Amino acid sequence: MSMLNEILDYNKKFVEEEKYEQFITTKFPDKKMVILTCMDTRLFELLPKSMNLKNGDVKIVKSAGAVINHPFGGIMRSLIVAIYELNADEVYIIGHYDCGMAAIEPQKILEKMKTRGITEETIEMMRYSGVNLDEWLRGFDDVTESIRHSVNMVRNHPLMDGDVPVHGLVIDPTTGKLDLVIDGNKNR
Repeated sequence: MSMLNEILDYNKKFVEEEKYEQFITTKFPDKKMVILTCMDTRLFELLPKSMNLKNGDVKIVKSAGAVINHPFGGIMRSLIVAIYELNADEVYIIGHYDCGMAAIEPQKILEKMKTRGITEETIEMMRYSGVNLDEWLRGFDDVTESIRHSVNMVRNHPLMDGDVPVHGLVIDPTTGKLDLVIDGNKNR
């Protein structure tokens, strides 16, 4: 049985047995906050539990490394929508130690793409179209500096409300310990 079929079979029972009832909430975050964090599997349950958050408390946006690559991309748009449409009053950008984005080498990723069938012509077409693949695929060397960069991108965005605190933290993916990088309540 494929993973999709297993998921659909389980989902059918989940709905029939009304197991969803414990998760019913609204689209508005009860604690009026939005979190941008990494997509790392270790954070899926650990991050909310380490912050005493439950279903319905926050909006969570995920990207590789909790990085905002572009000021007008989907990540930034999600944060802005959370602020202006979904009543979030604070932004938390939370990276983690031992991140897979640390020291990512773009050439290695491009080689893996080629082994899966992406042609050199496609890669060259992307470059010709103005995509700097080396920059776009590059990771970071220091998670703390990466978090500072993302916090500054949000804080200095022309459409961001300057009264919204933007915090930066780094979590230990084993213990859940949070280290404060930037207290967004200061320097607003």
